[in-house]
Amino acid sequence: MYQKRELPLDFQHHIPILRPSIHSRRANITVKFQDLYGFTVEGNVDDANVMNEVREKVREQGRVWWELEASKGANWYLQPQVLSLGDGIALKTSLKLSAITNSIALKRLIRKGIPPVLRPKVWFSLSGAAKKKSTVPNSYYNELLVAVEGKTTAATRQIDHDLPRTFPGHPWLDTPEGHAALRRVLVGYSFRDSDVGYCQGLNYVAALLLLVMKTEEDAFWMLAVLLENVLVSDCYTNNLSGCHVEQRVFKDLLAKQCPRIAAHLDSLEFDVSLVATEWFLCLFSKSLPSETTLRVWDVLFYEGAKVLFHVALAIFKMKEEELLLTHHVGDVINILQRTTHHLFDPDELLTVAFDKVGSMTTNTISKQRKKQEPAVMAELDERLRRLNTLKMGDK
Repeated sequence: MYQKRELPLDFQHHIPILRPSIHSRRANITVKFQDLYGFTVEGNVDDANVMNEVREKVREQGRVWWELEASKGANWYLQPQVLSLGDGIALKTSLKLSAITNSIALKRLIRKGIPPVLRPKVWFSLSGAAKKKSTVPNSYYNELLVAVEGKTTAATRQIDHDLPRTFPGHPWLDTPEGHAALRRVLVGYSFRDSDVGYCQGLNYVAALLLLVMKTEEDAFWMLAVLLENVLVSDCYTNNLSGCHVEQRVFKDLLAKQCPRIAAHLDSLEFDVSLVATEWFLCLFSKSLPSETTLRVWDVLFYEGAKVLFHVALAIFKMKEEELLLTHHVGDVINILQRTTHHLFDPDELLTVAFDKVGSMTTNTISKQRKKQEPAVMAELDERLRRLNTLKMGDK
């Protein structure tokens, strides 16, 4: 029987700040240490210094949020009031989440980062997860787990296969307790939405949600609102049609926002989906350092799926000159992987994503999706026809 439990993870109070000696600075040696969420990070001393600077920024941003909590109340971001950030911005917000979507002040604050200790409740409120959970009985999650216990499906078999491969070596996720919690969330959701069931990539997303949210049940509802409301539909269904649409939209946006890069990649016959598919399916959780990923998610849960395009374009834009010098597909992949794995400063990425990448509205991206959907469906239908023809030929 599932018991509501607090997840025993609060790494930030146990990880010492890494202070390299002057000798190690000169030698530029490789160092290993744990980040805020318990992931082992490998980098040079410059990376370690960046991590220390990021931790200080997290503390500073935390003070801003706590001051707002103290002066305006615990749920100030949902209350009808004037939000002033001291920079001349003063906007009325509303009790209704839809009414505060366009709050420039709140948007700017969230883009600067939600403090880790406040992430669970802010995400839960602003994403719509709390509202979604309120539409069903309090016993819903517990009863769902009881109902599916012992049942075996293609989804549960794939989940069991993927559990030990999800962030191996993590001090909690890669333990029997961590595997069990992740399995319950994924199996529970696979029965909630049989159209999605389970898709590889969701294991990484759910695992990171478990590390952030205070309870397993809250992680489940965050996964539900993500798949049912935040992301485009059909991203994780059997044929991944939604994901294919996103890749085509991204390719078009890259051509418009970064035409030199797009033209060069075309000359190399490089398909951006080679890297971007994992970015979109795993929501950058396998590619970016954990705090950088969660800063992206801060904005994702408030502004929607357009954020994924901003961030993906920013990664290419940040390495534009280096990418233009490549001659082989493998070189492009190496540059992008090296870049994402060492983006320890979230502000560096998000500044490019929102200040140097052209403006994109949700409406604009929706129109792009509708434009690409017919071609994607025709392509998937053709693949299915060929597969059926091959099967008939084997009989």
